[in-house]
Amino acid sequence: MRGAKSAKWVAIAAVVALGATACGGGSSDSGDSSRKVNPDGVFSYQSSEPQHPIQPANVMETGGGHITDALFSGLADYNPKTGKLENLVAEDIKQTDASHYTIKVKKGWTFHNGEPVTAHSFIDAWNWGADPKNAQQNSSWFADIKGYDEVHPEKGAGKTTKMSGLSAPDDYTIKVELATPVPYWTYKLGYSAFYPLPKVFFTNPKKYGQEPVGNGAYSFVKWNHNQNFEVKRYDKYAGPKVKNGGINFKFYTTSEAAYKDATSDNLDVLDQVAPSAMASYHQDLGDRAVDSPQNAIQTIAVAEYAPSIKGLKDRGKFMQGISMAIDRDTITKTVLAGSRTPATGYVPPAVEGYKADACGEFCKYNPEKAKQLIQEAGGANATVSVLYNADGGHKEWVTAVCANITQNTGVKCEGDAKADFKTALDVRTKKKVQSFYRSGWVQDYPLNANFLKDLYGTTAAGNEGGYSNKEFDGLAAKADKASSLEESVKLYQEAETALYKDMPSIPLWYYKTNAGYSKNVKGVVYDTFGKPDYAEVEVFAK
Repeated sequence: MRGAKSAKWVAIAAVVALGATACGGGSSDSGDSSRKVNPDGVFSYQSSEPQHPIQPANVMETGGGHITDALFSGLADYNPKTGKLENLVAEDIKQTDASHYTIKVKKGWTFHNGEPVTAHSFIDAWNWGADPKNAQQNSSWFADIKGYDEVHPEKGAGKTTKMSGLSAPDDYTIKVELATPVPYWTYKLGYSAFYPLPKVFFTNPKKYGQEPVGNGAYSFVKWNHNQNFEVKRYDKYAGPKVKNGGINFKFYTTSEAAYKDATSDNLDVLDQVAPSAMASYHQDLGDRAVDSPQNAIQTIAVAEYAPSIKGLKDRGKFMQGISMAIDRDTITKTVLAGSRTPATGYVPPAVEGYKADACGEFCKYNPEKAKQLIQEAGGANATVSVLYNADGGHKEWVTAVCANITQNTGVKCEGDAKADFKTALDVRTKKKVQSFYRSGWVQDYPLNANFLKDLYGTTAAGNEGGYSNKEFDGLAAKADKASSLEESVKLYQEAETALYKDMPSIPLWYYKTNAGYSKNVKGVVYDTFGKPDYAEVEVFAK
């Protein structure tokens, strides 16, 4: 399967060992050229227990997302090398204007149970995902479509279960009408919420979530909860050729354990190098070490509902002060071993719409100004905590950030560790965060709107902190109605500026993919989403 369509909440390990690393790009075929490849060989990949059953519109984190991307293919996908949008299940996506689209579905695609993939497979899935009765985390991704408000009103039950903006004049044509123009809407079609579903799904969605049937390069084999998830190559897959026999997604509770298995060839492909190995992984893995760009950001997000936040006299100044108290340069160079780049805004540099120094002074280290803002905000005696998942290697940088905050402002800060990513996500979902939480975000599509509206819009699925800013919402709506993609990107830059007045989260640093692979495989290449191109991995014969 090409590319990574499921950029979700990031469970990536923060790198904490001291020392500098060598620079390198994606991996190459570094295996012994004399070794034979087994086209049916299965490789193992570092992963984590999904937060929810495997239902495409309910996946918003990396554990479930990586598995979902292996099982499903969407209308479009992102080229793993260039990041550009390409048709996959779609034969053609024609845009009449920014509100009207005609999508031709390719014939010959089938689900793993043999059922043909048709226009109805997509339309039925989107309508089901939009229905509030089904409680799908990504339901807001369908909000652009005309009739969504009738299916999913702000309050109460919907008047219908079908969005009026979707129709199928024949079995392989999808007609889409949006409620308002969205010039970048096609970019969203690569995201997992827009995957198709077979008829069997609707007979028992709960059971299906445990034994999913997709249309992707791999089909379901077995899910051993809290241990692993197994998939095998789907030989009737209509997409690009798959060069291996399947994937064993192995669930790890610590990145150190995964790294140890990788260096001893008991794990084939790493998601991210362990914190303790950052200074040595290039030496340990040699030309199997990976150091490549990734369109992702690490932030500290705010739980707006928390009493410690709601009780502030001036929440905006408080957040600005907290941000200016953090010495990003020192932490990224020492605690993070140079593996991250200090953030200067909410949008990573390689994403369309990136604006240098967007955050301005609020992302620059200034302890004197930080203390002044905290005092003016009435927060000098405040106590805050940062929720994080202990299995991701975040303890050291969270400790360093909290030390900065306490030393420079007097605000008491400490880490609030949860055993694993799923547990931390559950706390966020249930609105139980005490003040702040670690939040990482990888692109769903390479436009600034994805790092802005999809995280900080009042009704956005990714807005778990409950942030609401009428000025930002208004500017985002204006950007969505732009006559061209270029104009929309520019207007979103204006909307980003509005966020720094009260800072719904604190931008910390931009990610890199620091990973690697064992001697058992070759052809491992990571894309800008930070995920290996599964189909290209080749397994050596034993």
